[in-house]
This record gives sequence, structure tokens and C-alpha cells, in this order.
Amino acid sequence: MSTQIPTLRDGDITIRPVRLRDARALERELIENRSWLRKWEATNPVGPMSFDVRASIRHLQSNARAGLGLPFVIEHKGELAGQLNVSSMTYGSVSMATIGYWVSERFAGKGLTPTAVALATDHCFFTVGLHRMEICIRPENEPSLRVVEKLGFRYEGLRRRFIHINGDWRDHFCFALTVEEVPTGVLRRWRGGTVPPQNGFVPAEDREKAQHPIATG
Repeated sequence: MSTQIPTLRDGDITIRPVRLRDARALERELIENRSWLRKWEATNPVGPMSFDVRASIRHLQSNARAGLGLPFVIEHKGELAGQLNVSSMTYGSVSMATIGYWVSERFAGKGLTPTAVALATDHCFFTVGLHRMEICIRPENEPSLRVVEKLGFRYEGLRRRFIHINGDWRDHFCFALTVEEVPTGVLRRWRGGTVPPQNGFVPAEDREKAQHPIATG
């Protein structure tokens, strides 16, 4: 199922389809923000990580044509600021997807990430017709934890050694929303100040567990 990728806006913030001509600008941002992003980057457990941005864009576009993802660029006042990818899209009896993202350090604190996540989630719920959206976050990633708290993604649990990040398998906190929870949309609920304050709460027990990774070897 091929899914059309829209351009979505809220004020100064836009998410739009990634294009091959974005490769140079994306590569520049990734290089300039290396120290800012490296500790959150997914890596290959069986080989070195590729830094071929054009190949990455082609792969994302191929997944989109197959109906498996929605690759977006995040812009602020027309300037490229980061990426957001809806991935692992499934349909039928599961009907869900996951969201991942990054934003350049100089745009941090401007509301880009929660706005982009809200726009993408609302599109997946109300246009694509998905039922559930999921975001998984490293316990150390406090800025991303604030994003799901702001938007009211509901905490669902600790996933041990879940994703290979920055050279090792890392624990993640899992958050999700279903369409029934946001009948008026994620963006409208957030802007309207009606997000349930308890949704993004991570129990102290799970925070404590995350301080002690599972031993290996």
C-alpha cells in the first residue's frame, strides 16, 4: 500500500517529504550536530554505520513507495531543521507505526519536535487510518521524554536492550497512543491544554531498572 506523503504546517513549523536534493543540507546538519546526535543514533550491530545520506534518502523513499513509512524533513521558517520518520507501518488487524526523529541543536527548545510529532501522528490517525502510534525513547534522553509528556503519549513499559544505539543494545521506554484517545487530534489537544498529565509518567521502579542494564557475556 503506497501512501502519499503530505506537507503539513503549524505556524512556523513544517514537515514535508524528504527529497534527494535535501542530501547536502541534511549531511551538513548531521556533521555539524555530530556530538549532539551521536548518543541517540541507531547503529548497525554487525558493521560500521553508513554516512551515505543520499542512499539513506533512497531507502526511505523506497519504503514509502511500499507503504511502509513516511519520511519527513522538519523545517522552521523554511530552514531545514531535522527529520521525522514514520516507520514500521502495518495495516489490517495491527494497524500501527512508530515515530523517530532528530532536530539540530540550534533549534532545540523552539517546539519543533512536539509539533512535528503531533502533525505526523494526526495524519497517520485521520488520513492514513492507522490505529496506534508508538515512540520508544532511551531513558537518558530527557528532551525526548519531555516531548511525549507534552503530547500525552501513554507510558507502556521498559523494553530491555531494544534498539542498537551508539554501538550497543540500549534499553528504551515505550510510549503509545491510539486514535480513540485523541478524537480531536494530538495537536489540538496539546494546544488546548487538555493533555492528561499522568500519561507520560514513568514509574520510579522502571527508572531504577533502567539504571542497571542487563549484564552480558
